[in-house]
Amino acid sequence: MDATSSDPTDTANSSDRSGADAVGAAAPMDTMLAEAGTTLGRWLPGRAGLRFAAALARTPAPAARLAGDTVAELARIAVGRSEITWDRRDKRFADEAWTGNPVLHRIAQAYLAAGGAAERLVEELPLDWRTEQRIRFLTENVVEALAPTNTALLNPAAWKAAIDSGGTTLTRGAAAMVRDLAKAPRVPRMVEPDAFAVGRDLAMTPGSVVFRNPLIELIEYAPQTEQVREVPLLIVPPTINKFYVVDLSPGRSLVEHLVQAGQHVFMVSWRNPRSEGAEWGADAYAEAIVEALDAVEKISGSPKTALLALCSGGMLTSMLVAHLAATGQQHRIAALSLLVTVLDQHHAGTPGALSDRRASEASTARSERKGYLDGAALAEVFAWLRPRDLVWNYWVNNYLLGKPPPAFDILSWNADTTRMPAKLHHDFIALAQDNLLTKPGAATLCGSPVDLSQIDVDSYVVAGVADHLCPWQNCYQTTRLLGGTTRFVLSTSGHIAAIVNPPGNEKASFHAGEFAPDDAEKWLENAEKQKGSWWTDYTDWLAARTGARRDAPAEPGLNGFEPLADAPGTYVLER
Repeated sequence: MDATSSDPTDTANSSDRSGADAVGAAAPMDTMLAEAGTTLGRWLPGRAGLRFAAALARTPAPAARLAGDTVAELARIAVGRSEITWDRRDKRFADEAWTGNPVLHRIAQAYLAAGGAAERLVEELPLDWRTEQRIRFLTENVVEALAPTNTALLNPAAWKAAIDSGGTTLTRGAAAMVRDLAKAPRVPRMVEPDAFAVGRDLAMTPGSVVFRNPLIELIEYAPQTEQVREVPLLIVPPTINKFYVVDLSPGRSLVEHLVQAGQHVFMVSWRNPRSEGAEWGADAYAEAIVEALDAVEKISGSPKTALLALCSGGMLTSMLVAHLAATGQQHRIAALSLLVTVLDQHHAGTPGALSDRRASEASTARSERKGYLDGAALAEVFAWLRPRDLVWNYWVNNYLLGKPPPAFDILSWNADTTRMPAKLHHDFIALAQDNLLTKPGAATLCGSPVDLSQIDVDSYVVAGVADHLCPWQNCYQTTRLLGGTTRFVLSTSGHIAAIVNPPGNEKASFHAGEFAPDDAEKWLENAEKQKGSWWTDYTDWLAARTGARRDAPAEPGLNGFEPLADAPGTYVLER
């Protein structure tokens, strides 16, 4: 979940893009958990490097041609005849000195020429998918690191800031660098820790904790309409980040939007586990969701509940509904909604390519020793997947210009990481490594074989077309795995902007459809494009599946449950 964007397809405004694109911790983490548990593995080409070298030896023509073209282009740059320019959206070269100063202009052109040649070489060599993705990841990181804008000696904005401040920007930047690199995630800070506070600026929708066990708190949100739907909605958030990605600041909260639409909304808030929770695995998390489901049914008096789940929470919830189907209890579920959730891990983008069995074994061994996987380790991996936006952008702002990072609510959520129990870490890796959820009965949950095709309730599946962490084509495959009727929605935005997508953005749009051809691109060709936010579409879809209206409950809890704390509760505050 899954924040400066260079993504022209993201329809959010620029400040929203900056926040949303920086977030990755709600990504298809199950394929990334292996890398999060290692330190140097992601930077070593390993076998991919050997395969890349072999491809170069077998097919030397692309390298020879690109080398010749690059030398010729550098010669043109030297004599001032090159036509290389940069996209006006590339903020790295926004300072007029990159255009007006002939030396800086040539340096920028040479960098773009060489970097472009390196990236084209990876594209043109005959590489298998995993090798191509890994070499592309390494190449992109090297190219982005070598940008002349990343050095104080070559960045004209850094010169000006240092001169104007009498050098204080350099001392502030150096202090910030020492602070950030001293501890994980060892990347430039994207938001100041005191910029936002949970309960003060974030997670502000009124409600009460009405149930608590060692793993979850259950929040019941206070109705904001005189009547609510008969069938309640239970939200299951990601397991590696805190729930308030769907309850950000007022006006940007999906929870608030649903409550104001007349839904009776409940939320699972996961505990931030420590070593004593090392044995909490997929079964324990699923059992906690069942306990929440039991409480929701008793409090609301409804025999059915609609489920909305995100990312890794979506994986667990899908498996749980399959378990309920296997045990004759699927009648308890009114509908299933999944946001940016990958169930089919086949070629699941760069994260999937970076994971291999040796890295998985090393990662699980490390988390077993500690009892958990630290969320800061995942945050570091996610940052390096978008190095320009998530690392070097803040490197320049914080260290070279000596500025504090801009304040975005979504970045504050992203920085509020949680740990993952060693057992759950192991279970997710096992699911992803062999893509078990695509094979009926290959995985089990709470003693039941998992067959997603037995889920026959209606489902609503959301993906982002510009999502670099959960490729929308993989999210689309959920329509092929689930039984029942699925409405697939493709938002024209990135990973987290696909979730935080409030109405009111004139540029926003999405594609939607309930037909499910085998090919994702074929679906896109025929899907209806609609203006606005999918939130409005979703409230209409959900209302049709959550019964008639009834009088809203006068107080939280009821039927044997009492308020234990005001929302957002206590577990969300644990560090």
